[in-house]
Amino acid sequence: MKKDKQYFQNQAQIHKALANESRLVIVDRLHQREHSVSELTDIIGLDQSTVSKHLSVLLSSGIVTKRKEKNVVYYRLLTPCVIEMFRCASKVIK
Repeated sequence: MKKDKQYFQNQAQIHKALANESRLVIVDRLHQREHSVSELTDIIGLDQSTVSKHLSVLLSSGIVTKRKEKNVVYYRLLTPCVIEMFRCASKVIK
């Protein structure tokens, strides 16, 4: 695979999406199971609009996806392999 400028721009977009503590918590929780915005709001302790903005960043980066059931929107991890980045970062921290 040729790694051109676009490749690195795409990589940067993903890393920027994950470069936030709250979004990392969201990704970690979504790795366990899908959650609604209100559930994530309770877990993270931020207001719903802030959590929704974080989810929007993760959604636009292709990290999460959503589905609507009646009036509730549920989010799940679309690309679970991002958890490997967590594992790698943990090794660096050690």
